[in-house]
Amino acid sequence: MFFIMGITQGQKEFAHNQVVVCDRCGAYGRYMVFMTYTVLSLFFIPCFKWNRRYFVRTSCCGTVYQLNAEIGRRIERGEEVEIRPEHLQGTQWTGSAGKRCSNCGFTTTENFEYCPKCGKRF
Repeated sequence: MFFIMGITQGQKEFAHNQVVVCDRCGAYGRYMVFMTYTVLSLFFIPCFKWNRRYFVRTSCCGTVYQLNAEIGRRIERGEEVEIRPEHLQGTQWTGSAGKRCSNCGFTTTENFEYCPKCGKRF
């Protein structure tokens, strides 16, 4: 009998819309909320998630902040929550954000000079 299992890292983005003026660059942008987690999969089916951490990325300059876990859980449940500066904890995310095309929004972790989707220079 064979068991196919694995432990991997995952990331999930949430549909949260909050327009802000960025503290770092001063431009208008919005908060894009996402969660990172570790998952155990059996036969390619995710069974158990742990190490959930919530983050906010600004759309204007790409600054990443760690989000308070309680606020992140409320956003994950679909509640309308206003993210305040006291809910953010600096730029402590160590994951690979990759490059984001300013033209089409395509995100990649590869080191391309040009966007593979639209062809514009990163």
